Amino acid sequence: MIKFYNIKLYELETTIIEMEVDTNGSILKIESVIFIIIQCLAELKEYVLENKFKNIEEEISFFKHQKPVIVSKLIYYNAIYKIETKKPNDKKAVRKYLNAELKKLKIYFDNNLEFYKYYRTNNSFIDEKLFVRGKHDIKLSLDTVYFETDHRFSTSHDYKAAKIIANDLIQVYLEDQLNNNRHKPTDKTTLKWTGSKTALIELIYSLYSKGVFDNGNVDIKVIAKVLGSAFDINLGDFYHTFMEIKSRKINRTKFLDSLRDALIKKMDEDDKI
Repeated sequence: MIKFYNIKLYELETTIIEMEVDTNGSILKIESVIFIIIQCLAELKEYVLENKFKNIEEEISFFKHQKPVIVSKLIYYNAIYKIETKKPNDKKAVRKYLNAELKKLKIYFDNNLEFYKYYRTNNSFIDEKLFVRGKHDIKLSLDTVYFETDHRFSTSHDYKAAKIIANDLIQVYLEDQLNNNRHKPTDKTTLKWTGSKTALIELIYSLYSKGVFDNGNVDIKVIAKVLGSAFDINLGDFYHTFMEIKSRKINRTKFLDSLRDALIKKMDEDDKI
């Protein structure tokens, strides 16, 4: 199961990146991306229905972590499509509109606070109720969408998990739009990244792979956006840069290795003092 999923996720993310680069017109791009994600989910569903999970742990992992990653992309792009098609033209109206969209995210967070805490802290004591098919508890704040989905390919909370991941991305998008809408100087202290862009992307992917943010329940785009903004650097097409890093024949973790060497050298020098 995991091998098939990884292949489909890689294909999907690669296609999305290529479409974002090659397609002109944001609305047209979003429509195309949504279609591709729906196709990917259909193929994933077909595979799940035709192949049994090895055990209950594999089923939980799929519905708790794997499927939500792909569904979150669908939620995200669908939300952005709605935001862009309904966005007013007036600058002040745009700010009011975007802030209203941010408030919707806050309301969803407040209404699902207990599940946010459970998922963000990577708890597992009720996973069998939340992420196993055919098991649901009406007392556990079920989204209406659960009753409308195919229960052969859904659990009571896999969609809610996807919403958490998607809402992080939507929040970043809305805050970006608000920042672009403002032209006021900021007193925020920033650090200028003076290393190479490739080095920072290597660092970002290592942090993402280690799952050091929100117990691993955060999209790579969020990490890249936050760190890129913090260090005042435009990372551009960071996914393709990562592909180049992966293709290195020698020393694929060149920057991380240099960090380790620099830290050890610093420790050794301090010990001599």
